[in-house]
Amino acid sequence: MASAGKCFLVTGAPGVGKTTLIIRVLEALKLSNPNLKIQGFYTREVREGGERIGFEVVTLDGRKAPLASTNISSSESHRWPNVGRYKVDVSSFESLALPELQVKEDSDLFVIDEVGKMELFSSSFFPAVLRVLESNIPLLATVPLPKSGCRDIPGVARLKNQTGATIYTVDSSNRDAMKEQIYSNLADLLQTH
Repeated sequence: MASAGKCFLVTGAPGVGKTTLIIRVLEALKLSNPNLKIQGFYTREVREGGERIGFEVVTLDGRKAPLASTNISSSESHRWPNVGRYKVDVSSFESLALPELQVKEDSDLFVIDEVGKMELFSSSFFPAVLRVLESNIPLLATVPLPKSGCRDIPGVARLKNQTGATIYTVDSSNRDAMKEQIYSNLADLLQTH
């Protein structure tokens, strides 16, 4: 598994800004080192008329695919898994996200936003995450907080229990400080990687 200190996990309540934080850290890393080779993806909300209607997965080079939606009604979607009111399009997610998690020798950093319930409906996703950890390439990922009184999703618990995993809990009062702390820790690590 990943060497001590190479697994960085960002957690926090839904809507607190985990994805925004990850993007800001990536922007800062690219400014300080434009030649970094970063692989991965992030998820973002899809809104229509001010209302969240779903989520899409976005690669770091800007390609997009649906992850989940409230208004999908294809002949196949009735078989798709649900998370709350959202139907999860596992094949769409896999077609874009899984190639981004293929380990390449020249990669400096992997970004996975998020290792959550929707993404874990893909039976191929968590094994790909484990291969990233085994590669010894640093990983910056987001994970959900468990609901009050509940345990972590098993895959999330496994990541949090990685030897040397660093967990950053983000809230609205510490986002800026967390960005600087994560950036600093990753920048230091990537200089020696």
